[in-house]
Amino acid sequence: MSDDALRALMERRSVRSWEPGELEGELKDRVIAATLRAPTAGNMMLYSVLEIEDQGLKDRLAVTCDDQPFIAKAPWLLVFVADWQRWTDYFELSGVRELCAERGLEYSRPREADLFLAIDDALIAAQTAAVAAEALGLGCCYVGDVMENYETHRELLGLPRYAFPAAMLCVGRPAGRRPEGARVPRFDRRHIVFRNRYERRSAADFAQMFGTEEYRRRALLPGAANFGQHMYLRKTAAAFSEEMRRSVRAALADWA
Repeated sequence: MSDDALRALMERRSVRSWEPGELEGELKDRVIAATLRAPTAGNMMLYSVLEIEDQGLKDRLAVTCDDQPFIAKAPWLLVFVADWQRWTDYFELSGVRELCAERGLEYSRPREADLFLAIDDALIAAQTAAVAAEALGLGCCYVGDVMENYETHRELLGLPRYAFPAAMLCVGRPAGRRPEGARVPRFDRRHIVFRNRYERRSAADFAQMFGTEEYRRRALLPGAANFGQHMYLRKTAAAFSEEMRRSVRAALADWA
């Protein structure tokens, strides 16, 4: 990987404001071509990519994905779907059910483990697309909220039973100059990268993780005595998180 590519990865930021107008087809084709070379389990490509260009659909997704107006303004939306429907259909057409009957094997439809594997494929493809877009001078923002409102998104996107929307990527040319200044901080390497075995963090470790100036100057939500309480109230206990949990439970029940 070139130094320029590494620099792009180290300096990237989420972009939520884009220049108006559509992206050229050649740019899109280059991003998709790179995406389709992403690593994939058993070369099965257990994902599909939905290119969302219809403005009415963008407007709807901006509402159903936790009311985020910037989604509707993105020139290009890519929804990455964990997809076992394609292989399930092919197995049926290939007489796999009959083969299993002949051999006394159980004919198994996709289960939870298969969904998790397909989500791996979909997210690897999504990140490959994001890196390709950044390398071409475009800006991106991930939207995980596409996992919410499962029933609505299944209808909006025409998703069959064994297809689950794992992530959405908003893509376009950043409006104005890219923001400069200090990058959004990440946790120190020693809290994230372990050798051979997982290591749980101690009270001292957490004090170091969240004791930096960046965290000390953050305003806490009312009722929160520390950053841990703040994040629980802001994220885990939030209405969108509860909807996401409900939505994923519904998707798993439908899948299994």
